Amino acid sequence: MSFEPKIAGFLCDCCAYVAADRAGLFRMSYPPNIQIIRIMCSGRVDPAFVLYSLSKGFDGVLIAGCHLGKCHYEKGNFKARRRIVLLKKLIEQMGIEPGRVRLEWISAEEGDKFARVVEEMVDEIKKLGPNPLREGE
Repeated sequence: MSFEPKIAGFLCDCCAYVAADRAGLFRMSYPPNIQIIRIMCSGRVDPAFVLYSLSKGFDGVLIAGCHLGKCHYEKGNFKARRRIVLLKKLIEQMGIEPGRVRLEWISAEEGDKFARVVEEMVDEIKKLGPNPLREGE
């Protein structure tokens, strides 16, 4: 039985979500392992959302937002960057690989980048194996 990771994807409404939509519109192939959660801004991703996702069995979490300096909410992506740096340190202390959480800047025109990031993340999570918090699956 091969391991197929489950990834929670928190995508900002203005850029990353549009890029995902664009990837689908142009029929770019990427693994179906991601479950997309549309958010207003990457700066609105509370670290508790990431911890909750991991605790509920997701093998990885992708947070994607506008490029730095291009946030539609001015500084939301800078806030996200600071939070994720600290969150990765926290989860590492909890015994969870920080590579399970990824932060990316993806503009609305970068459907190809979105598809590539999802593919890279699935490959990386496969190397790490199942989330140690996964409940009896």
